[in-house]
Amino acid sequence: MRITILQTDIVWADPEANISRADRLISQAPASDVYVLPEMWSTGFATEPQGIAEEEGGQALQWMKRKAQHANAAISGTLAVGLPGEQGYVNRHYFVCPNGRCYSYDKHHLFTYGHEDRYFTAGNERCVATFRGVRFLLITCYDARFPLWMRYADDYDAIIIAANWPSNRQHAWHILTRARAIENQCCVIAANRVGSDPYSVYTGSSAIIDAYGNTLAAATTDDEQTVTAEVDFAAQLRFREKFPVLRERDHGLTVERPRS
Repeated sequence: MRITILQTDIVWADPEANISRADRLISQAPASDVYVLPEMWSTGFATEPQGIAEEEGGQALQWMKRKAQHANAAISGTLAVGLPGEQGYVNRHYFVCPNGRCYSYDKHHLFTYGHEDRYFTAGNERCVATFRGVRFLLITCYDARFPLWMRYADDYDAIIIAANWPSNRQHAWHILTRARAIENQCCVIAANRVGSDPYSVYTGSSAIIDAYGNTLAAATTDDEQTVTAEVDFAAQLRFREKFPVLRERDHGLTVERPRS
């Protein structure tokens, strides 16, 4: 399967400009089965989403649906979404298939350090999108720090991480993305942005990593670009069968509390 990351330089709170950039990058990239965008790719990481987030079914999601059909490919990425009535906001990771099917995952681990929890509601369910015989676990940025939430449970072949991961924590980004690949024996598609917003600077380092932790393809600079790799999921399955460490994973730990 051919997978392409769209490492975008997001224009703050300007969905039309960001849709145009994403459209251009897809047109310049090799024809792929899956295109992956960063976190909140249409607006930037807006922890105060009033007036910035789009309504459910808004213009960015509609573009994803049209483009997926036109490109005959799936498109993945997160959007700040305002829910109807007084329900607040979610950071929603969409995986849109060319036939119109749309999977969604609401970010579970909100970035409380950046006050994402003030206006956003955390999701409580994992989501695995199935496309062309491959199962993708949808994950968003800060989730990557929490291995138990991402732990393989016989349910996926690849992890998509859509992120706005700042440059001052880039070292952690490199280690965590590769650790998640190795411990779950799966491909990790780690899509990060570049550029800056009112809060942070971003240097990308988007990468597609195989089940051994090897980098199949990675961004070469901190500029807007595409990252493409062919992923052999049949070979990954053979690796899992030959070296079946996942069968010995922990299914739950009991912590013994000290007696008083």
